[in-house]
Amino acid sequence: MKTVYAAAFSLFAGSAFAGGHMMLNVDAMDQDVSGGTVVAGSVVAPANGWLVVHRTGDEMKPGPVVGHAPLMKGENTDVAAILTEEVKPGERLMLMLHGEEGGMKTGIFEYTLGAKEDGPVKVDGKLVMAVVSAQ
Repeated sequence: MKTVYAAAFSLFAGSAFAGGHMMLNVDAMDQDVSGGTVVAGSVVAPANGWLVVHRTGDEMKPGPVVGHAPLMKGENTDVAAILTEEVKPGERLMLMLHGEEGGMKTGIFEYTLGAKEDGPVKVDGKLVMAVVSAQ
């Protein structure tokens, strides 16, 4: 299983996150995307936001957005994003945690590559994401 964990992040107190600490992450594995979706097994978000699917390559930089799904604050499981373009076996996808800040409308995904609206969540300057290969 491919998992990328960001550093411990002290944001909210609550029973779901002992001592007010939560580990922001996107947890996903290589998978068959022929049905038009890609699934993250678990995503932990600091607030309501988005799981955003970017194309990526060997350089592991986020490319064009090819899908997204809404997230709730806290732990989200089995998050399925509908792909808006065909993804062929062997291609890599970067599943990334994005926020809901900076846009004009709450609950409407407004991000485009490089924009500030609904942009990526970073911890200590690092993206919270996982890279998977399409099967």
